[in-house]
Amino acid sequence: MKKFSSSDIVRLSHQVFDVELNGLKQLKQRVGDEFVAAIELIMACKGHVVVIGMGKSGHIGNKISATLASTGTPAFFVHPGEASHGDLGMITSGDLILAISNSGETEEVLTILPLIKRMGAKLISMTGKPNSNLAKNSNVHLDISVTEEACPLGLAPTASTTATLVMGDALAVTLLEMRGFTKEDFAMSHPAGSLGKKLLLGIEDVMRTGEDIPRVPLNADFAMALLEMNQKGLGMTAVVHNNGQVAGVFTDGDLRRTLDDLADLKEKTMVDLATPNPVLIHYKKMAVEAAQIMEAYKIHSLLVVNDDEILVGALNIHDLLRAGVV
Repeated sequence: MKKFSSSDIVRLSHQVFDVELNGLKQLKQRVGDEFVAAIELIMACKGHVVVIGMGKSGHIGNKISATLASTGTPAFFVHPGEASHGDLGMITSGDLILAISNSGETEEVLTILPLIKRMGAKLISMTGKPNSNLAKNSNVHLDISVTEEACPLGLAPTASTTATLVMGDALAVTLLEMRGFTKEDFAMSHPAGSLGKKLLLGIEDVMRTGEDIPRVPLNADFAMALLEMNQKGLGMTAVVHNNGQVAGVFTDGDLRRTLDDLADLKEKTMVDLATPNPVLIHYKKMAVEAAQIMEAYKIHSLLVVNDDEILVGALNIHDLLRAGVV
């Protein structure tokens, strides 16, 4: 076995980058009328984009279908081998087929072409052979050919699969722009992701309610407020009127300032010690807005109120962290 130095290893990796980058530059130069036609076909499709491909093309096709689906173009992947054994029933005349085959002669794909044609579904193909049977039988053909593979043996699909993947990304992102797809739309299809949590979680989903809300009445003394803060663990307590309307807030910062001046502390109530007109957030707001408010005001907790500024909840930065909002 040949021994490779560190510089040899780095050089080999650079060769791969160079070959694949060159393939992408060639691919970019070929994007034109056929790409536009493919986009127009997909935009006109009333059903799903059904991606098919065998082997490495199938793996890339799976990723392309997932990218399309998550960026506003309904899509799914069908294995062409399984399609011949029943899965073809998943495809309807209103769908559009995106068939991927570097050779354009993949038997499992060609076998189902007559059936696709018979049902009237449109066909876009991605191949590295514009004169192949698959290319010739397509409504639109996208040329994904490369002059060489990064594999020194010229056998393992490398540059060609990269070119296919990038062409799929180009389709998905172009369609995203044309559909006016937004961050909010993206979040709807990724509710468990970080963006979905930021854009979809409401204050009501993360706030503490009921007995977990720290609160004391206006006439509460310092000791009662301190006990409430310790028990509820939010680093503050609301000070409320008899009807639950927020009159102020007493925070850790207020506590430190109070302890700096112990004079007549026993004679004072929360009316005297609390900070009036605290920063509040409405319970119908989004959780990400709470994070923005905390950042803007350099605070770690918020009181949650309804339309009448009646206290209905409380939350702190740790609640937002646990929910994945920040």
